[in-house]
Amino acid sequence: MKPVIALVGRPNVGKSTLFNRLTKSRDAIVADFAGLTRDRHYGQGRQGKHEYIVIDTGGFEPDASSGIFKEMAKQTQQAVAEADVVIFVVDARSGLSAQDHDIAKYLRRLGKPCMLVANKAEGMQEGAQLTEFYELGLGEVLPVSAAHGQGMRGLVELALAPLNLVEPEDDPLADLEQKPIRLAVAGRPNVGKSTLINTWLGEERLVAFDMPGTTRDAISVPFERAGQKFELVDTAGLRRKGRVFEAIEKFSVVKTLQAIETANVVLLLIDATQGVTDQDAHIAGFILESGRAVVLAVNKWDAVDDYQRQMLERSIETRLSFLKFAPMHFISAQKRQGLGPLWNSIVQAHKAATCKMPTPVLTRLLMEAVQFQTPKKVGMYRPKMRYAHQGGMNPPVIVIHGNSLEHVTEAYKRFLEGRFRKEFNLVGTPLRIEMKTSHNPFAEKDK
Repeated sequence: MKPVIALVGRPNVGKSTLFNRLTKSRDAIVADFAGLTRDRHYGQGRQGKHEYIVIDTGGFEPDASSGIFKEMAKQTQQAVAEADVVIFVVDARSGLSAQDHDIAKYLRRLGKPCMLVANKAEGMQEGAQLTEFYELGLGEVLPVSAAHGQGMRGLVELALAPLNLVEPEDDPLADLEQKPIRLAVAGRPNVGKSTLINTWLGEERLVAFDMPGTTRDAISVPFERAGQKFELVDTAGLRRKGRVFEAIEKFSVVKTLQAIETANVVLLLIDATQGVTDQDAHIAGFILESGRAVVLAVNKWDAVDDYQRQMLERSIETRLSFLKFAPMHFISAQKRQGLGPLWNSIVQAHKAATCKMPTPVLTRLLMEAVQFQTPKKVGMYRPKMRYAHQGGMNPPVIVIHGNSLEHVTEAYKRFLEGRFRKEFNLVGTPLRIEMKTSHNPFAEKDK
């Protein structure tokens, strides 16, 4: 088991910067803005042969009694419960605060291995400036600078020291393990993305609060179902460009788009009580442009009557007609309704997006399609198709070779797509067809 390190502290002390430094990534959004992180954010780190898991948490207020701060405190408390070692981060420049005392009191009561780290200590001399932090009663104070990378190696060594880790042996089968399916849950703000992931996990893993914009970062959570490993990614809700005012929200939009592009499957969540909006269509369009496999889920289905359901189904057919290949499910994340069939479609969409299509089978299907309906003649030219092969996966790409293929119409491409989809059961994934025309070596000799 990999050791788990939790980063805890009040807002804006540099926990997310430290997280990015320890994981050698840029997974956590970083800005000079208090209260930016809200959920638990997991990452993988490594030093030498030792691997570890780091948990980034939101600004901690142990005594928060209501609102979003209470939900954030729950997330931090859960992270501390999961951790083998807690790194308590304080701000070396702003000094000790009453909130630091409250957090230290909470950590002392738990009795877990805890390190006190004074961040933003670049250019500061050890000693007098850090003396006040000894009041917290957590032992030695380690000065570091997460932004500049100072003290990182010593920090990890000291954090792992109490765990008495055994040097790991090289495992030749480690690379052969099945890679998890990366599933991104996308949609507008407040459609229930975090609630759905919490329902799947059976715990309050993400802050779910009745306020649009609660999730700000793309949060990744490992999950296993029926022997299949998944990586669930909760994304920030995407608003229309004109409504994105805060710089923080602009970062969140970028993170969401990145999460969609790096996903294997995207679950597009639609709010049944709000209907299909222009923003839903924009998000669906971006998913299609990215070539990701997609499954549609209409959440809060239990909150609408029969008339609203009929209108919603018609709206989806017209406004999201370009996603006809995507399976659609009507669910209630809060009441756990319709989630079983949803998983089946997600697995099927991933299987379709990564399926292998042998060249002989593709060529046979192409010849049968041409015999059934030949391409339309354009002027003197009639496109002649010779053979087809697979040109990529996720999304599947079929490359067709022949002569005068630049004259093949979009309607005929759709006809071919239907034949290929039916043969390989390509449900839930876009399919791209590319035409490659052979060069005529005698074309220039006629001049």
